[in-house]
Amino acid sequence: MKRAASFELVLPLRDSGKSASRWLYESLRVAILEGRLRPGIRLPATRDLARQYRLARGTIVNAFDQLKSEGYIQSSVGSGSYVNKILPEELLHVPHKEIPALPVRHKQRRKLSEYARRVKLFPNFEIRPSRAFRTNMPALELFPTTLWAQVAARRLRRISASLLLGCGPMGYPPLRDAVASYLSTSRGVRCVADQVVIVSGVQEAIDIAVRLFVNPGDRVYMENPGYSGAAIAFKAAGAKISAICVDDEGMRVPDAKMRGARLVYVTPGHQFPLGVTMSVGRRLQLLDWAVKSGALILEDDYDSEYRYVGRPVPALQGLDRHGLVLFTGSFSKVLFPSLRVGYLVVPPDLMDYFAAALSVTNRHTPLPEQAILCDFITEGHFGRHLRRMREVYARRLAVLLECAQQHLSGALEISGVEAGLQIAGWLHGGLNAESVATAAATRGVEVTALSRYRQGAAVREGLQLGFAAVDSKEIRRGVRELTITLEDELKTLRGNGRSACV
Repeated sequence: MKRAASFELVLPLRDSGKSASRWLYESLRVAILEGRLRPGIRLPATRDLARQYRLARGTIVNAFDQLKSEGYIQSSVGSGSYVNKILPEELLHVPHKEIPALPVRHKQRRKLSEYARRVKLFPNFEIRPSRAFRTNMPALELFPTTLWAQVAARRLRRISASLLLGCGPMGYPPLRDAVASYLSTSRGVRCVADQVVIVSGVQEAIDIAVRLFVNPGDRVYMENPGYSGAAIAFKAAGAKISAICVDDEGMRVPDAKMRGARLVYVTPGHQFPLGVTMSVGRRLQLLDWAVKSGALILEDDYDSEYRYVGRPVPALQGLDRHGLVLFTGSFSKVLFPSLRVGYLVVPPDLMDYFAAALSVTNRHTPLPEQAILCDFITEGHFGRHLRRMREVYARRLAVLLECAQQHLSGALEISGVEAGLQIAGWLHGGLNAESVATAAATRGVEVTALSRYRQGAAVREGLQLGFAAVDSKEIRRGVRELTITLEDELKTLRGNGRSACV
């Protein structure tokens, strides 16, 4: 396809012995041969090129005419001039002029910071079709893209100069107000708009919190198993991680003697990856411990919007009376992952510190996206989308639980689930989760070993299965293939002489 826009051309210095037209012709021809001007790319207008190099327009026209006659470019009135997609045959045989490599005296060792040596890559979503049982993914095919496009087009048609200019580091004020209203109503968060910080997502919220409150060598507590993205951020900052076990009531409260932590990371609404909800009693114990120890709590409200059993559980932050909880969440799971907009609710006395930190990092999340999301929320589309998807996900979860009960009960025990986009299950018969995940992948099924989220050795072998991203038909296929996989793995264990005990 022809490229619709062109940039200013950078040409070599003109040889004083050549005419301007000849110099321009040869420079453009070499640029085409070397691939710097690729087939289909649009050349600057003759007037623009004449102004750039202070030449007569007739000189530019003469050079273009020669290139056109030799088959290098094509042009038409009103469209402009483009490099030909099919170059003259003799151009294919022009020898490539090798550019001599710079002499290398010795390989320099890069002087990296301690942070650079500690930080590890946090993998992103792989771009591929969803299949059973891909985790951490909403039903993207059901997102109302047409409606989103209409909201975006309406916003962009009446975009103002101030919106093009930018906003403060805390985010777009109308969106902050909309988020504060939503969190107060639906999540039981105690906040006003001034406490809401718009960030690119939970990962950025974690990173900023670590920068502000954790020094290298400081202690951080988090759940075990827990969110690996948080662990990567803590380790990159040089923090010492104490992994606290999770039971049926959520993360256990640290011992009274454990008061050296600067930060506690927790997912009480829907624990990741096990899916349990922290009990009210356990929440109050954690807040009491934080008051006595002086630690801050970072509450990640991971996909708690989707709850299928009972009434919504209020946020831990809503129980806080001492300004100890930072509350964060994201729209990536409830809308779509590429929408990099999240929020962080900050105690009033810490707001200036977060504003300062953001002002020297990303400045602010892209403003047009903030404004479009704000309209999507305030016009009621966000609430309707949540209600619709909650019904869809509840049906898909019911199908998975029914099929699992029928076919997987002998090898995989599904834990109770109340919210979220995935469930956890415990393997029996001495099965290894990583081996099962590898074998299932060969049958077109994705499952995640829970051991990937543990700090240290896994006590129990288990799997994480997503149900939100695929329909009922794909869920049933996934269960069938996973059943075959588990049966084959059990046969292999028995064939190797290992006992298959529950």
